[in-house]
Amino acid sequence: MTMATDGPLVLWSYALTALLFGALALDEARRPTGGWTGRMFVAALVLTVLWALAIAGIGDRDVSAGVAEALRNIGWLIFMFLLVRRDRSGNAALASVYVVVIALAGLGGICAMVEAVPLGRQTLLAIDAARLVFRMMTAVSALVLVQHLQQGARSAGRLHARLVALALAVMWGADLLLNLAAWASGGWPASLVVTRGAAMVGAALALWIASRHRGDGALGLSRTIAIRSLAAVAVIVYAGSTVLLTMLADYLAGGYARASQAAIVVGATAALLALFSTPWVRAWTRVKVAKHLFRHRYDYRVEWQRFADTLGRQGEGAAPLDARIVKAIADIVHAPAGLMLVPDGAGLGCGAGWHWSGDPDGGAGEALVRHLVTTQRIVEFGPIRAGDAPKEDADAIPEWMIAVPGAWALVPLIHGETLVAAILLVEPPVGRALDWEDFDLLRVAGRQAASYLAEERAHLALADARRFDEFNRRFAFIMHDIKNLASQLTLVARNVERHANNPDFRADMVATLNESAERMTMLLARLSQHSGQRAEPLQPVDLNALLVRIANTRRMQHPIALALGVVPPASAQAGKLEQVIGHLVQNAIEASIPDAAVTLATGMSADRIAIEVADRGCGMSPAFIRDQLFRPFVSSKPGGFGIGAFEARQLVHAMGGTIAVTSREGEGTRFTILLPVAAALEQAA
Repeated sequence: MTMATDGPLVLWSYALTALLFGALALDEARRPTGGWTGRMFVAALVLTVLWALAIAGIGDRDVSAGVAEALRNIGWLIFMFLLVRRDRSGNAALASVYVVVIALAGLGGICAMVEAVPLGRQTLLAIDAARLVFRMMTAVSALVLVQHLQQGARSAGRLHARLVALALAVMWGADLLLNLAAWASGGWPASLVVTRGAAMVGAALALWIASRHRGDGALGLSRTIAIRSLAAVAVIVYAGSTVLLTMLADYLAGGYARASQAAIVVGATAALLALFSTPWVRAWTRVKVAKHLFRHRYDYRVEWQRFADTLGRQGEGAAPLDARIVKAIADIVHAPAGLMLVPDGAGLGCGAGWHWSGDPDGGAGEALVRHLVTTQRIVEFGPIRAGDAPKEDADAIPEWMIAVPGAWALVPLIHGETLVAAILLVEPPVGRALDWEDFDLLRVAGRQAASYLAEERAHLALADARRFDEFNRRFAFIMHDIKNLASQLTLVARNVERHANNPDFRADMVATLNESAERMTMLLARLSQHSGQRAEPLQPVDLNALLVRIANTRRMQHPIALALGVVPPASAQAGKLEQVIGHLVQNAIEASIPDAAVTLATGMSADRIAIEVADRGCGMSPAFIRDQLFRPFVSSKPGGFGIGAFEARQLVHAMGGTIAVTSREGEGTRFTILLPVAAALEQAA
């Protein structure tokens, strides 16, 4: 490369730079010590003086100037690190970033010293190109750190640190511009060398002002900025290494230079794509960085902000609260999937899932609920599988949970002393054991999520109460119609004795009775499921006979198929049970196509009698079954009150039974009613 740095402007600009930095160093040296940061500031100023004198007296291309520049960069980088260091988490990450950049600066100085060794022309050209690359990488990396230093200074309100950042940005920006020009043109433009000297004069003035506005304390970079700095430096090192290798291939590979360069670029690109596209690699990197660079695993401020944002996300397109809670808890420990278990009677049933594969058909009994409420402990599945878990944990967890592939932990969501839900988490790509920090954060997040769930359920209960109130108001209007009908019939009855022989009266009476009967029939059809009835005692009921009677009355309306097993009498309320089955049959008929029969079946399930009502109709989605089917006033039929399924479950539970539903869209639905055997009930009594 040609040297074009001679001239009085270069001499005077760098001599003035050395004078200003030297005066500032003497002024700082006379002040009371500011600890290691103050000492390093003076050392960096002195190294800058030596660098400026080397360029002014010898030249920018001399070995001494290259070594002095490397030492100057190292001095300022160490000063920056001391300026931003803090005793909290993130210190190791900052040190890692600065060590890498200092190493780049040192490699530039080593290349400058090697150029003084008598070597071949091609080797010297390759070393000179490598030196340029290292100097550019150092300048770019240092500018990234200066930008983060400026961010920390702005958030802390420290003018002196912002002025220091400005001075260093000017210095390394001028270095980068000069080195880029040298790399592009193959020479050192004298105008840019002079411009850099003038820029350094401005940097010295900025540093002098900063020294007059010095504040107390250190600047701290957040964990996010530290990681981003490390990532930015890694990208710079990656790109610079690729450029350096291609340059070395150009000088050393001879006739195979083009092929070698292509192989280097393709290999580096493939490695980068593999790194960013492999979830396991990303997860492994995240775990290692958190383990070795930070004192704590989590940045609690960031985690809590993300948690609150996920729970509070609403509006069109937002997932239901249950799914958002599962995602928020899973994101804390980077679990790839999760399933919420919600209260179902005295136990737990499967609720909403997030990235959960399959349709789980399991639950948990009262023992797990009691265990989670009593201990309020997060249960790990690894020790249970290995046989190292406490006996109470192993006994409480159902077998189907342990058999779930990748099941990792069960997090209870407790509100006060009530178990609102529990979340089953899948193990992250890079498996690890949960530690105290995981337990503490998951426990606090679980309580916060439980309060969200409890609040939503309270709102739903209030909404249902309001709907009942509205329904009662509508019922008042219906009662008004019934009163009018009763008044008409009373009037007819009073006039019968006086006008019974009048043909016109008889004709009007018949018309009035027909109209009243039609209106009463319509009102009864609307009120039959809600009219008050006397309490009906539990008694043995022949289910097969009951289903035969229902089938005979419905066959004129729709095909009915019977599959009756040999079952003992069930303990039930005959009238209410017939009402429930009639409602389920009517729903099945409405959901079926005209020639698809509805099946009524009986059989035994363990120690209970099962009644099944199955159709091959349109079916229902899991979300509708879970969230809406058994909620009052929610109906998929136009004009429906949505009371039938809700009332059916209430009536069956009142008889000591249970009702379950399995359905697949496009295939059909099966309702199963389980009732106790009458003899078993009498023996228990």
